[in-house]
Amino acid sequence: MSQNHCFVSVDTKMVLKATSVSLRRVTATTTTSTRYQLLQWHRSLFSTSTRTLKPHEPEQGSVDPTRFQYPRFALDRGRHGTWSSVHDIRQSTLSLDKGQKADGTIVTLTGRIHSKRESSGKLVFYDVIQNGELIQVVASKGRYEGNSFVEANHALCRGDIASFTGVPGKTNRGQPGVFVTREMRVLTPCLRDIPKAGLKDPEKRFRQRHLDMLVNPHVSQTLRIRAEIIQYIRRFLEDRGFLEVETPVLADKAGGASARPFMTRAHALGMDMQLRIAPELYLKQLVIGGMDRVYEIGKQFRNEGIDADHNPEFTTCEFYQAYGNLEGLMNDTESMLRGVAQSMHDKHETKVMFDKPFQRIHVLDRLESVLNLPLGELLKYEDPTDQLVAICREHRVGLSGPLTIPRILDKLISHFIEPECKQPTFLYNHPIALSPLAKGSIDEKGRAIAARFELFVDGKELVNAYEELNDPNEQRIRFEQQMRERQQGDIEAPIPDTAFCDALEYGLPPTAGWGMGIDRVVQIITGSSHIREVLAFPVMRPLSSSENT
Repeated sequence: MSQNHCFVSVDTKMVLKATSVSLRRVTATTTTSTRYQLLQWHRSLFSTSTRTLKPHEPEQGSVDPTRFQYPRFALDRGRHGTWSSVHDIRQSTLSLDKGQKADGTIVTLTGRIHSKRESSGKLVFYDVIQNGELIQVVASKGRYEGNSFVEANHALCRGDIASFTGVPGKTNRGQPGVFVTREMRVLTPCLRDIPKAGLKDPEKRFRQRHLDMLVNPHVSQTLRIRAEIIQYIRRFLEDRGFLEVETPVLADKAGGASARPFMTRAHALGMDMQLRIAPELYLKQLVIGGMDRVYEIGKQFRNEGIDADHNPEFTTCEFYQAYGNLEGLMNDTESMLRGVAQSMHDKHETKVMFDKPFQRIHVLDRLESVLNLPLGELLKYEDPTDQLVAICREHRVGLSGPLTIPRILDKLISHFIEPECKQPTFLYNHPIALSPLAKGSIDEKGRAIAARFELFVDGKELVNAYEELNDPNEQRIRFEQQMRERQQGDIEAPIPDTAFCDALEYGLPPTAGWGMGIDRVVQIITGSSHIREVLAFPVMRPLSSSENT
């Protein structure tokens, strides 16, 4: 007979003597409802006086006979003292010696039981986690003033959310903790086993993120670091006079970048809409309206591939600064990322050297050097597509999708230059064809270049920035070129936004714009190899019918 069946046999006391296997270890095939009933039955054996822990007859008018298993949280200050965080308890014990207790102070600690160790029938140790911090709770029968010590301890199991009322102090080894004197009780029972060895299977980890967080502490730590990085970026920008704003996530057309948008339908308006791929055009309209320094941290959505560096939903920070320029943006980028790395140094040491001056690579010069031909002259042709394709084939640069000039140039850069960028590297002076929203100029060699830079770290793009094109007529010409690329089959080329061009006619001051991927910054700082590691709930592929069973 299996161990599960033992628990439903004849004599309760004989069963408990015959096996030490906890009901928490029933097999994974046991349903949650059955598990819950067994747990209730098990606890009722030890709960004769604590109504909150045992099944009971429904009171007249009651519709939930198990409602007392999930009590409301309230403290009687006379009995429970003050609710305390782990940090508060540690602070209150700083002046205590080993083995000393603050007997005049009553506190209540709440948290999840991470482990339970019974030294004897009169001494039980609990490791309790509260908001990511672990502390020890000591339950000694000699100090306990509450109801039955045995019943109270039997009611508490690993994984339960519980409260412990007692005095703060230090163990004989000098560790801070809580010594239970008045009460210990379950606030929320844990009805499923929490694996002790942790989760390794990525599918389980990211589909059951709550469980992943319970068994892999580094997950919560990564999400906390993410929050602190965002807070730092906000402070950095606000200290420099930037105002945080919000722009639409839904619009009739998505612009500001080349990407395939997600489509949806606004039934109240009877129109198709798109989720934004970038907030750029809206933010520049705010600058036109008189807000000289604005920024937005928010979600973008791109209906593209999923890999170690891409999730369909991701977070960016974009800011726009009237009367800014490219060199100023480079300096601000170095200062911001250096500050982020320094502020996180104690929590996570990164291999990326943000403390040194960033490297710089002139894109057009480097391409001409590695290809050994005057690429700038070639790009002056009305349509150099065939010549560019021939260059790629000669150098075994893989091409796919519609062969537009921007796509081919991007392939050349990703093949020859991006792999060099292990440490922070600015790529600047791109061919103008790659930057439809950036100001352009003619350099001393007569080549058309964009006032733009990208920051690459570990071979991945982290920042894209440029001096904004503010000539409405030139912007219309650039949009028309993008429309031709779309007609050639490039579905990522955005639909021209004529309303934005109309707004430019009111006058956009000389403006510098900057965008950074928050998820990738967190990846670099935490050393995470996959973007899923830095997202609370990453997008996952649908399970097959066999995987769902």
